[in-house]
Amino acid sequence: MRKAERLNEIVQYLRRMHHAVTADTLAEQFEVSARTLYRDIQDLQSAGVPILGEAGVGYVIDKTYHLSPIMFDAKEIEAIALGIGMVSNWTDEKFAEKAQSAFQKIQATLSAPMLNELAQIATFSAPSHYKIPWEVDFSELRECIRRKQLIRFDYLDLNESLTQRTVRPLALTSFSPVWLLTAWCELREDFRNFRIDRISDFTPLNEHFRDEKDKSFQTYLAKVKY
Repeated sequence: MRKAERLNEIVQYLRRMHHAVTADTLAEQFEVSARTLYRDIQDLQSAGVPILGEAGVGYVIDKTYHLSPIMFDAKEIEAIALGIGMVSNWTDEKFAEKAQSAFQKIQATLSAPMLNELAQIATFSAPSHYKIPWEVDFSELRECIRRKQLIRFDYLDLNESLTQRTVRPLALTSFSPVWLLTAWCELREDFRNFRIDRISDFTPLNEHFRDEKDKSFQTYLAKVKY
């Protein structure tokens, strides 16, 4: 990794952290010596990046600091374009529009050589007849997850048994062509996965839930392996 790229990555790494990060941790993360890391921090501070450090504690950055426009390489642009295509083909129209809007903003920042690279990408996501239709509003379901809003729906399981569920929606995961909603089910008092193509009468409730460790998506992930 070139120094300029590493400096940019250090800034982004510190912005993601919610606590102070030691020099040793940063040096290990970026595979450099502690001496090199100290020089990198000094260079960033000299350039006006608001990084604060305290001996024995570590480094933090002022979260109000904004980076200059991010530069992508050809492979990063190709990966982004592929991801945009997958979102467009495997979610819903509302989310696809957001993905395309984001990609247009990214393209507006690209140099002429990078736009030329974009025109030559060779990985694509195409529409598929294997996509399973669903009744639920995909974008509204995503918003319920984001807002931590309880939802109620009827669910038809693989044994063709119909039950009504009230759940805490936690995450959506694609196992093409199936989308699964991972949730904490109030009926079963446990985590459950629901195929969204088997959900009907989807209703967001006027009730929100607070994060609870034993009912969180992180706890679910710790219990299972995909």
